[in-house]
Amino acid sequence: MTDYYDAFEISPVPPPGPDVTPPEIYRGIYGMPMFVTVPTSDLAASVDFWTRGLGFIDLFSVPGQVTHLRRWAFQDVLLVPAGAPSAPPAVSVSFSCVLSQIEEIAEACSALVPGCTEGSRQTPWNSVELEVITPENARVIMTAARPLDLDSPEARYLEESGFTLPKGEDRAGQAAVPDSTA
Repeated sequence: MTDYYDAFEISPVPPPGPDVTPPEIYRGIYGMPMFVTVPTSDLAASVDFWTRGLGFIDLFSVPGQVTHLRRWAFQDVLLVPAGAPSAPPAVSVSFSCVLSQIEEIAEACSALVPGCTEGSRQTPWNSVELEVITPENARVIMTAARPLDLDSPEARYLEESGFTLPKGEDRAGQAAVPDSTA
């Protein structure tokens, strides 16, 4: 590729310099292009460490299931309870895709390395996820957003947590947004 595209305008990282100030914590909602998932045996202690030590905020939590942490834009971490102790993959990373890609990715990976996929499964945070263990023992989660059923327990939880959901005819398949008055 011979073309170079300057994309610094979309990066939250400021140019280097002696007097540079860090950007503010980004509290907006966006489709995360990728994020890391960190299993933990003590979710509360991990949230405390990541927020007080590393400067992340608790953007959103489903108690006992997941805490979505954020610093700058595109610096997203999901803390999840660790499963049964075993030889965990060295790295766990998630990449966004669309619903129609989940099964084709599962089929392609399974054809290359039989037994390397698990799922797909629906999550309480309104996605469908496919887990793939790569030949290097990396855990890759392909995650696709589901349209939000605005009459579901998930939607009620979001509303109770301060998110504003679309009303009336605009409700079907719309994303929740943080309530700026909360």
